[in-house]
Amino acid sequence: MQDVENIVNGQKLFLKPEYQQTLKNKTEFESATGATNPDKVDEIAEWTKTWDYREKNLAREAITVNPAKACQPLGAIMAGLGFENTMPYVHGSHGCVAYFRSYFTRHFKEPTPCVSDSMSESAAVFGGLANMKDGLRNCNAMYKPEHIAVSTTCMAEVIGDDLNAFVVGARENAEGELDDLPITYAHTPSFVGSHITGYDNMMKAMLEQLNPSRKDKVVDEERINIIPGFEPYLGSLAEIKEISSMFSDKIVMIGDHEKQWNTGAGEYHLYAGGTTLEDAKTAINAKTTISLQKYSTVQTAKTIKNKWKQGFETCNPIGLSGTDEFVMKLSELTGKDIPAKLATQRAQLVDAMQDSYPYMHGKKFAIYGDPDMLLGLVSFIVEMGGIPTHVLCHNAPRKGWAKDMQAIIDKSAWAEDCQIWVNKDLWHLRSLMFTEPVDFLIGNVYGKELYRDTGIPLIRIGFPIFDRHHLHRYSISGYKGALNLLTWITNGILDQLDEETKDIAKTDYFFDCVR
Repeated sequence: MQDVENIVNGQKLFLKPEYQQTLKNKTEFESATGATNPDKVDEIAEWTKTWDYREKNLAREAITVNPAKACQPLGAIMAGLGFENTMPYVHGSHGCVAYFRSYFTRHFKEPTPCVSDSMSESAAVFGGLANMKDGLRNCNAMYKPEHIAVSTTCMAEVIGDDLNAFVVGARENAEGELDDLPITYAHTPSFVGSHITGYDNMMKAMLEQLNPSRKDKVVDEERINIIPGFEPYLGSLAEIKEISSMFSDKIVMIGDHEKQWNTGAGEYHLYAGGTTLEDAKTAINAKTTISLQKYSTVQTAKTIKNKWKQGFETCNPIGLSGTDEFVMKLSELTGKDIPAKLATQRAQLVDAMQDSYPYMHGKKFAIYGDPDMLLGLVSFIVEMGGIPTHVLCHNAPRKGWAKDMQAIIDKSAWAEDCQIWVNKDLWHLRSLMFTEPVDFLIGNVYGKELYRDTGIPLIRIGFPIFDRHHLHRYSISGYKGALNLLTWITNGILDQLDEETKDIAKTDYFFDCVR
C-alpha cells in the first residue's frame, strides 16, 4: 500500500509484492476457468496483423473501438467557458459531468468549473424538471455566475426533456432569484456527433439567445469577430489575438477560453478571463465573423450568415499557407498592410522549414484527430514534403471534409499513395499500420497503445494529451505555431534516428552530433 512518507506513482506502486500477488491470483483464476489460452491469444494476435483481418476490420459497422473522440457536452462546456463569469451547467447525471471535468483537467492540468443537476434513476423515469428547478437556483446561489450555459447528456435527451420549457419553469419557480440572469441552453445529445458538434451547438445557442433580433442590430463597419472553435492549444488563442491586434483593436474573439485553463499560482479564481458578455451580446453588430474551424462551427455559421445576414469567412491558420490565408484575410477586411513584424516571422519560419526539410521529406505519416486540426496538420506535412499515408478522422462530417482533405493531398507528389479514412476508429488504424506501415504516427494520447503495439513512434499533437505536460500552452497556429509544429515533428524524427543508431559497432556508424 501507499506510504505517506514515500508516495510513489502507479508504475512503482503496482510492482509492490501485495499488488503482484493480487495479479497472480487473478491470472490463475482466469486460467483455471478456461478464460485464457496463451497460445490461442498469440495466434489471434498475429492474425489481427494480416490483410485478411484488415478487410474484416474495415467492414465492421456494429461496434466502435477506441474512437479518439469525446461526446457533445464536453465541447459545450468549452464553449461556455469561453465567456466571462459563465458557469457551464449540464442537465444530466453527476457521473457524466465528473468525466467531462476530469477530461479537461487531465489535459490542461487546471481545475474545470462545471456543475450538473445530478439526474438519477427517478429523473430518468419522470423527467428532470425538478432537478433543473433546484439546480439552477443552487448554481446561482453558490457560484454567483453572470451567465449559465446549459447543455444535456444522453439521459435527458433519451427521455425528451425540453430545455426551453424547463428553463422557463425554473425561472417561474425561483421567486425572482433568476430573473436577471442570462441562461442559454442547447441540446447536446451524446449519442450523435462528437465534442466539436457540442461546441457548435452551444456556441450557436449562446449567440442566438444573447443577441437581439436582426432588426435591432447596429452594424459596426470596423468590428470583426473571430470564433476559434474547439481549440485545445491555449497558446493558439494567444497567438491569434496577438496577430489580430496588429491589424485592429476592434477584432473580438468570441469564445476565448485561454485564461480559464491558464491561471497562475496563488489564489484560485473560479472564473478567469473569457469574452465579455457585452461583446457576446453585440456580436450581431460586427461587419464580419471569421471562423478558424469550419467544421466546428457548421450550425453557428448558419445563424451568422442566414439569420444575422453578416459576412462570414473561414480560415485555418495552421502551417505556412494556412497562416498566409488568415493574415491576408485580415489585411483585406481591415484595409491595412501586413505588418513588418509578421513578415519577419514568416521569413523566420520559411528559413526553419528549409533547415528541417531534408528530415521530413519522404517520411510516411499516419495522422488522426479532429477535422479542422487534420486539415491544418496535413497541409503542413505536405508543405514539408512528408507523405500523409493514412489520414483518419472518426468525427468527420458527412459533407465536405473529405473533399477538402483530398484537395490538400492532391498538392503532394505522393498523392496516389495517400488514403483518407472517414468515420474510422483507432482499431481500424491499427490494421492499416500493420498492413501498410508508416514511419511516424501523429495524434493524441490514444495512439500510445498503437505505438506500443506496432512500434511506430508517436508524435503527440491533438486532444487530449494526458501523458505529457504543458504542450497545450504552446501555439500550433500562426507562423510561431507552425514553428512549434516543425520543432516537435522534426525532433521526433531525430529522436527515432538516435534510437536506430545507438548500438555500438552495429548501427552507430551514423552517430552524429550535428544534424
